[in-house]
Amino acid sequence: MKRSARPFPAWWPAAAVMVLWASLFFTILNRQMIDFEVNFKAGQRLVEGNTLYPGALVDGHYEFKYPPFAALVYVPLSFLPLTVAKGVWLLLILAASTAVFALSLKLVRMKAQAEHLALSFLSGLVLARYFLREWQLGQVNSLVLLLLLAMTAALAGRENSGFMDSRKLLAGGLWGLAVAIKPYSLIFLPYFLFKKNWRALASGLAVLAAAFLLPAIFYGFAGNFTVHREWIATLSSSSPHLLTSQDNISLLALLSKWFGSGTTALSAWALLVVLLGLLMVLVLLRGRGLPGSALLECCAFLLLTPLLSPLGWDYTFLFALPALALCFSHYFDLAPAAKVGFALNACLIYFLIYDLLGRRAYAWFMGLSLPTFFFLAILGFLFVLRRRRLA
Repeated sequence: MKRSARPFPAWWPAAAVMVLWASLFFTILNRQMIDFEVNFKAGQRLVEGNTLYPGALVDGHYEFKYPPFAALVYVPLSFLPLTVAKGVWLLLILAASTAVFALSLKLVRMKAQAEHLALSFLSGLVLARYFLREWQLGQVNSLVLLLLLAMTAALAGRENSGFMDSRKLLAGGLWGLAVAIKPYSLIFLPYFLFKKNWRALASGLAVLAAAFLLPAIFYGFAGNFTVHREWIATLSSSSPHLLTSQDNISLLALLSKWFGSGTTALSAWALLVVLLGLLMVLVLLRGRGLPGSALLECCAFLLLTPLLSPLGWDYTFLFALPALALCFSHYFDLAPAAKVGFALNACLIYFLIYDLLGRRAYAWFMGLSLPTFFFLAILGFLFVLRRRRLA
């Protein structure tokens, strides 16, 4: 029997990435990507053996706030002219974003019916502005998300596979690498502990230990401890005044905007963390014995990442992509009222943007951290799927 031709050649995603890269870089982004410039400078400082954290008096608002290991990611690019390095980095994060989208759809196992295929692309469309902002800044979140999605794929594999132990080791290693670049990935630590996934935990901690020691190549062992202390001091001094920043959409930021940065906000935040923790325990208990239960659980933890991180900038909501894709894949399994609620929530995320609201309305909208509620609602839909044991 003659095989039907594929509607698109296998190389079309790579071609699409290259076209998008050229369209963005040679028009506007080569003059932007300010966060990449900060990290690029950190890579140069690391090679020179200089401190990564000279303080706000030197760097102003644009301080490097990642762990010392994260600067190693930028060392190869630090030998290139800045404009060339920007082009290479943009290509990397565009490729990572494409891989994140493809892997998300593969993990949620979208059905072949036309309506499900259409919905699968909506998950990316709804969050498009967050990815665009990620590229505009030259951020690293898409690469970290790719690492954590690969971790999810390893954990969500079939339990009876003879390679399960090695996949757990791989998952832990990917998690450790993600934490070494962006510490908010530590959110998966209680998950590994609850699941008693000691292999993944041991693998991840080993990678973290190596990541801690590697900067000693440039600083020596004593200098390595010094630069880590400087990192902690930088976070401690620069984070508090950013809690009420317009673009900070974490739960702590929401409460700080509403109640002020003080004991009330911290107490309410602690209570919310406990309640969300109890909700996740219910999700985990309800998933016992359910094939592939790790998928929804990891999607939920990814969604919680920008919410629980004190400095959860709005573009980090791209971490909601797998959760949103999973909800879309089960859209037709929801009750009528839930369908309407989910569709309305997705529309609010997509349409309530600066270009439509204008400066004043958008400032009010972000000043109340309203997007935070929209993404908490997605967590609610995940809970509904788990309660009905659909995922």
